[in-house]
Amino acid sequence: MGNSFSSKIGVLLAAAGSAVGLGSIWKFPYTVGENGGGAFIILYIACSLIFGLPLVMNEFLIGKLSRRSAFGAFRELSGTNHWQWLSWATMLSVTLILSFYFVVTGWCFYYMVEAAANTFAGMDAHQLTAYFKTFGGNANAMIIYAIVAIVLTASVLWFDVNKGIERLSKILMPLLFIMLILMAIHMLFLDGGTTGLKFLFEPDFAKITPKVILEAMGLSFFTLSIGLGILITYGGYMPKEQNVTQTSLQMIILVIIVSLLAGAIVFPAVFAYGFSPKEGPELTFVTLPEVFQHMFAPTVTSTAFFALMCVAAITSTISMMEVMVAFFCEATASTKRPLNRHQSVMVVSAILMVTNILCILSLTGHANGLNIMHHNLFDNANTLVTNFLIPLGAFATAIYTGWFVPQARYQGSRVATAVYMLLLRWMIPIAIIIVFLNSLNIIG
Repeated sequence: MGNSFSSKIGVLLAAAGSAVGLGSIWKFPYTVGENGGGAFIILYIACSLIFGLPLVMNEFLIGKLSRRSAFGAFRELSGTNHWQWLSWATMLSVTLILSFYFVVTGWCFYYMVEAAANTFAGMDAHQLTAYFKTFGGNANAMIIYAIVAIVLTASVLWFDVNKGIERLSKILMPLLFIMLILMAIHMLFLDGGTTGLKFLFEPDFAKITPKVILEAMGLSFFTLSIGLGILITYGGYMPKEQNVTQTSLQMIILVIIVSLLAGAIVFPAVFAYGFSPKEGPELTFVTLPEVFQHMFAPTVTSTAFFALMCVAAITSTISMMEVMVAFFCEATASTKRPLNRHQSVMVVSAILMVTNILCILSLTGHANGLNIMHHNLFDNANTLVTNFLIPLGAFATAIYTGWFVPQARYQGSRVATAVYMLLLRWMIPIAIIIVFLNSLNIIG
């Protein structure tokens, strides 16, 4: 591929940015809240290191060894077209995710603007719930903000990888960490905020159940961007001398730190003002805006939090959209009309504008004919990707590497390779099957 990262830190920050998105800032806190706090976090960290690390290493290696994107990597390493379906599956996954992820990113931008305008001043939980539902029914506003998010992402991808993704990652990721740390410090000074930290970091192992263990495993896969072809594509851009194991471990540690910082922002605020940590997905758009109204400088705090959400969301949309751009560039390279990077960015942007508009129209009730099985496209896309395509991608990629790629392609000691292969061939596929069955409520 003509594009590549120019530095090791560029790869690390871009890869961490792909994982540090709404999963870490939005999904992680409310999932921790629903599953008992500290004990769940220990399980989450363990699952990220035991199961997540080999999977992250695996995807990086596939990209680095093949020097291809998710489109050509499987064929390059196996020497056959038998695994090409997995390339198309990753393409379908990121397309469907971005078809609703840009909608949620648009929500973050909208709430940042409204917070800056002090719109939430004086609103209680009922009013904030009604406000969120009103905005959720405003198709025009949602479409505008989703398109703004798509255009911003496309403007970064317009440039080569090192001038676009790498350069912005070196700005956004440090900015994200600074914002997280400053907000977490701010929350420490709240009266009663230490109760939130106690909930977050003091484990109560009596709360661990089989379902909680499965939830921790599923969250670790979700927050690490596993099974989407992102890390394969970034692996293809990786400098040849870069150590995959070290980069993978560093990335996972960064994701865990960001997730914990997000929790250190949310739970002290929630406990300080007597709210429940088990509010679920509404925690971000209903509960926290109310919490912020009780704090010092509520407009500044609320605006800063949603700005943080926007930065996190954009770092993820950039990585997912890059998978699609690289896919089109590589898939058309041998045709009569190959697409260059700029053309691919325009094609991908147009596709995502259409899919996001359709999701929004279905979500707001303006196009009920698009609904499937009494569910709108937004919910169906979310369910299909989260419960089926991500587990399938992770499972198939592990099987592919464990059984069909010659072990001679990997560098390492015999013991390390044996352990790695044991995990990829048996333990991780079994774990993914269990998580998959749990997501369908068949077990757990």
